[in-house]
Amino acid sequence: MEIKTIGVVGAGQMGSGIAQVAAMNGFEVIMNDIKDAFVDRGFSAIEKSLVRMVKKEIISEARKGEVLGAIEGSTSVEDMTKADFVVEAATENEALKLQIFTALDQACREGVILSSNTSSISITRIAGATRRPELVVGMHFMNPVPMMKLVEIIKGLATSDATFETTRALALDMGKTPVPANDFPGFISNRILMPMINEAVYALFEGVGTPEDIDQVMKLGMNHPMGPLALADLIGLDTCLSIMQVLQNGFGESKYRPCPLLKKYVDAGWLGRKSGKGFYTY
Repeated sequence: MEIKTIGVVGAGQMGSGIAQVAAMNGFEVIMNDIKDAFVDRGFSAIEKSLVRMVKKEIISEARKGEVLGAIEGSTSVEDMTKADFVVEAATENEALKLQIFTALDQACREGVILSSNTSSISITRIAGATRRPELVVGMHFMNPVPMMKLVEIIKGLATSDATFETTRALALDMGKTPVPANDFPGFISNRILMPMINEAVYALFEGVGTPEDIDQVMKLGMNHPMGPLALADLIGLDTCLSIMQVLQNGFGESKYRPCPLLKKYVDAGWLGRKSGKGFYTY
């Protein structure tokens, strides 16, 4: 099936970024969320990103209008009947994702690939919520989507080779670099990244250093562009906690135990940049 229209379920930080990148690379986009306010917020985030690109003379004002014009807002999953390929980018919550995929399976045309931007949840399990498991695949973009080149492509147990290759080709068409990963908790990226972030939170919890000190050591000593605690704030501490819980449940090993301080911050609603406060104040 030729892919002309991409459906994106979820208009948050990741979903709006995926919608923007798809529209900038010649696709029509249907950006869906449960409320008009969430869709509007997604459009606002895309417009801000495009305005920055205009100021930097990366794109023209006319091009900005073209990109925004290629994205249609939606609050009904039934609108995904028009999509040739779907990317789910909802909150990192397994029950919610299973519910979305069941609805997408019913709404989407036969042969349409359903992909998930999940950062840790089993693609095999998500596929099991549909009648088309061979057409379900992981398409894990990195944050911020317009800037980061990597997309992890994850095959579930039932994912067909054709589905994998179509998704890989689509990532290339979106200007990204696809890297295959097998369906284990956290895949490659978060299996390595999240324990590092969690250990940085433990270092803070145990008083080894301040957030600034911990991040400075990793930036200057390990040449990381951003320290682990600032990165956690960017990702969202609730997402970090969710991924650590998936790793702990999936592997059953104590080394994946989320730091109590991470849990406490999430309980307090200190989720990072999106809430205005995390390990830093924004």
